[in-house]
Amino acid sequence: MDNKISTPLLDTVNTPSDLRKLKPEELKQVADELRQETIDAVSITGGHLGAGLGVVELTVVLHYVFNTPDDRLIWDVSHQTYPHKIITGRRNKIRTLRQGGGLSGFTRRIESEFDPFGAAHSSTSISAGLGMAIARDLSGASNNVISVIGDGAMSAGMAYEAMNNAGSMSSRLVVVLNDNDMSIAPAVGAFSAYLSRLISSKGYRSLRKAAKEVANHLPKGLEQVARRAEEHARGFVTGGTLFEEMGFYYIGPIDGHNIDHLLPVFRNVRDSKQTGPVLVHVVTQKGKGFESNRGAGEKYHSVAKFDLVTGTQAKAQPKAPSYTSVFSDCLIKEAEADKKIIAITAAMPSGTGLDKFKERFPDRCFDVGIAEQHAVTFSAGLAAEGYKPFATIYSTFLQRAYDQIIHDVAIQELPVRFAIDRAGLVGADGATHHGSFDITYLGCLPGFVLMAPADEVELMNMIATAVCIDDRPSAFRYPRGEGQGGSLPAKGKVLEIGKGRIILEGTTVAILSYGARLAECLKAANELATRGLSITVADARFAKPLDLELLRRLGQEHEVLITVEEGSIGGFASQVMTSLASQNMLGNGLKIKPMTIPDIFIDHDTPSKQYSHSGLIATSIVKNALSALGRDYEELTVRA
Repeated sequence: MDNKISTPLLDTVNTPSDLRKLKPEELKQVADELRQETIDAVSITGGHLGAGLGVVELTVVLHYVFNTPDDRLIWDVSHQTYPHKIITGRRNKIRTLRQGGGLSGFTRRIESEFDPFGAAHSSTSISAGLGMAIARDLSGASNNVISVIGDGAMSAGMAYEAMNNAGSMSSRLVVVLNDNDMSIAPAVGAFSAYLSRLISSKGYRSLRKAAKEVANHLPKGLEQVARRAEEHARGFVTGGTLFEEMGFYYIGPIDGHNIDHLLPVFRNVRDSKQTGPVLVHVVTQKGKGFESNRGAGEKYHSVAKFDLVTGTQAKAQPKAPSYTSVFSDCLIKEAEADKKIIAITAAMPSGTGLDKFKERFPDRCFDVGIAEQHAVTFSAGLAAEGYKPFATIYSTFLQRAYDQIIHDVAIQELPVRFAIDRAGLVGADGATHHGSFDITYLGCLPGFVLMAPADEVELMNMIATAVCIDDRPSAFRYPRGEGQGGSLPAKGKVLEIGKGRIILEGTTVAILSYGARLAECLKAANELATRGLSITVADARFAKPLDLELLRRLGQEHEVLITVEEGSIGGFASQVMTSLASQNMLGNGLKIKPMTIPDIFIDHDTPSKQYSHSGLIATSIVKNALSALGRDYEELTVRA
């Protein structure tokens, strides 16, 4: 392997079985080399950096102590698993991370037997781990199941639902709480490590059990005193009262970067015969070994390619403002004029642009943590009291709150405004993060107003329109990345609900676009014109309610109608075809070609390759139009 760095011990480790051949005192060097290898790889590929660097020592110890892959190691979110991938047989591919045909940026079952559960959304590891533990018990096996969850993921209700369930059962499950911002217990040191070793040992566990049994035989008053004393000591020493009350045996906090502290604790946990769930609390530093020298905080959570020495990221200069920044700036302007506007995000303030909104309106912006269900119902409560909440959530994460969208918003006709960022294909994060389904899952709900802008100006118009919709829920979706460019108005204008627009007038083929693929539709129209065809291009603007007058016109005056959307089957095209069928317009010879994201999960790659693979580019639109007319794409161009 052609490395820029020297990694003599890491070079001997291809799988965890190789790691277990090393002496304990060699593990620190392995961890140091693994950290440098991770930094070097991400400098080439880009990706999530800080989280992985924070769990290097933990990764080494878990694979050293436990017999993976027979012992199941489940990583929550799993954006921290680059070190895990390096020591589980994938080092030779680590510089293909998030590239087309390369390694995923998350755990993936089809990628390795060391990835027993795929994850890219938060707070799933304890539920999955409990399921695996129950399956193990039912099959009579004895392997360990370990779920690693970050404290950020502990802000989601699903984690507590799983803990509540696990705590009431006797199945053995090890949960590792990776506390990487010291939000639960900052005091970590030699004394804490000693106590953690003590309470994880067989002797202490037996002593504790014996003390409880003695307390059961004491007179009532003394029994209560003994119990209160035990509970007080437990909470004072470990900070784990909350977890113990949920049925977990709590151990920690432990310095997550001190291998000498981690090894004995996890060995004790592994060798214990106690039934029921155990929680090991480790405190780590996100970005350990890199971030502290080159900048702090969110900057190195996810990075582009960067210079190893300076940390400078190789980001291309944008040609136009991003949709996210346009949304943020526009919402701030609207909020300056309307004190009822409130912004809500679910742990993505900078990703959604609401960090700038919070700077301007600190009392009118709420980050509720990784809790999309709560975010939606919280917004519904605000709307019920006459405020104008903008629930600003990535499309892929909004899926987690679907019941709340239906029950708490749609049925009650509450005017929650959903600003849906990262709609459509998102590039290197892949299938777990594509915003493919929101048109479909919102389009089937009665009463919703659904919008999608073709460019930044239209996004501003739709924000202004959403502000004025006060009798029902509304949503507007916009993609990741740069807009189309061009000058922006000082303020958006309010659109007429359910009205599209004609961009280009023709007679033979009508291309009806919903969203930001309009530019590709216009390119296709230009090419079709060189072949002697007369093309209409329309911007639907609204998927619900549809512009029925526009649909009738397109259906009656053209031979072919092509719909184009950056969404899944069952979305905009389905709305269009249902409407045309209800107007008896499908039997008059009109040929309809719906163009959507294919009915597959699109792998990680560059956005341009994903669009090409999905057929959402001008060339594919041209081919569809010609095919519908019985003409071949390869025939010579004929100018009109």
